[in-house]
Amino acid sequence: MKSVQFDQFGEPAEVLQLRDIEPPQPKPGEVLVRMLLSPVNPSDMMTVRGVYGKQPKLPCTPGYEGVGVVEASGGGLLGKLLVGKRVALLNGINGNWQERTTTLAKQAVPLPKSLPSEQGATFFVNPVTAFAMTRRVLAVPSGDWLLQTAAASELGKMVVRLGQRFGFKTLNIVRRAEQAEALKSLGADAVVVFDPAKQSADDLRNDVQRVTSERGVRFAIDPVGGATGSAVVKCLAPGGRMLVYGTLSPEPLSFSPRDLMTPGATIAGFWLARWLPQLSLIAKLKLIRTVSGLIQEGVLTSQIGEVFPLDRVSDAVRAAETPGRMGKVLLRVGNAN
Repeated sequence: MKSVQFDQFGEPAEVLQLRDIEPPQPKPGEVLVRMLLSPVNPSDMMTVRGVYGKQPKLPCTPGYEGVGVVEASGGGLLGKLLVGKRVALLNGINGNWQERTTTLAKQAVPLPKSLPSEQGATFFVNPVTAFAMTRRVLAVPSGDWLLQTAAASELGKMVVRLGQRFGFKTLNIVRRAEQAEALKSLGADAVVVFDPAKQSADDLRNDVQRVTSERGVRFAIDPVGGATGSAVVKCLAPGGRMLVYGTLSPEPLSFSPRDLMTPGATIAGFWLARWLPQLSLIAKLKLIRTVSGLIQEGVLTSQIGEVFPLDRVSDAVRAAETPGRMGKVLLRVGNAN
């Protein structure tokens, strides 16, 4: 079967190779999945570069999420029930950028027939993360402000729509003016253009104070880190809470301890791969139903950009990191039939 692999860490377009390998065999508790589609996510690119939070053994096949059809079970009641079903899968075992893969049966989610495979392929990383952070971890109340950086991303747009759906207000930080106009047309409550290379943390704080009538924000989410994330710390109101869920900047957070001490604010990390397994089975099933419904409503829908065949993986990873691109880049691994 065809599989994308890399033997060494480096630039994805340079180190990724398409190879013929033997299909994997599911172990007890696992299922064998014939892959259909898999997105190119920042976490995939960071894994290939060797800078993700968890480094794999090499050689390795990338691709943490995707959609496919379960062909076989390695044993267990759940795995047997999934055979023949189209599933969204979060895969930290064997990688999804290949024609067949294995994953834990409990991490394969059956999809309703009404949900397109393109949306199923992007089910976990953005939709579940956006919903979990805003509605479960922070539980932002209706009428309150949530500040987010990288707001023009697919996840950022989902947060804007979640705010409209559940009544909280979004204060969206972007780096370019054209991104601000796009978010305003989507219904963002406030958009601030902030470029840390040209502006100071105090500039961002002053803009946030102006928008919030000098109160600051009680809730913030940041996938950037570096100078942008550090500037957000200064914007937190008394008792404010900030979730860090990415490292798009290679630079660490840097701020005075008093930026937390004075307002009594807190910063915590959020990683879906750690948060999701902590849920009970009932809570996980409820979450999946809720997110699936919000995708079908259009609240957590992913905009799909270019779709590349597996043998054009180098083109796919380049497209995924093209500035100003529109929509999520997907790899088409196989056909539905």
